[in-house]
Amino acid sequence: MEFLRKMLITVAVLGAGAGVGFALLAIVTPGEQRKQEMLKEMPLQDPRSREEMAKTQQLLVATLQEAATTQENVAWRKNWMVSEGGAGGRSP
Repeated sequence: MEFLRKMLITVAVLGAGAGVGFALLAIVTPGEQRKQEMLKEMPLQDPRSREEMAKTQQLLVATLQEAATTQENVAWRKNWMVSEGGAGGRSP
């Protein structure tokens, strides 16, 4: 009988904890309108940020292409985004 009583108390405490956790989650979860506002504030939603990201990706691809065509280890450069007279033909 004592075992059954302890088990019921344990289940009740765990259930209450789960209930409180679920209630807190429901309270702090933003509504649909707030979710839409948060999506608009994300960095890649801004056209300027998207342009900057595209430019960075283009520089990275150009650097990788140069690294693939040259024998120089471009990872040892101080500024690896700038060519140092390698096969790419760009100059600092």
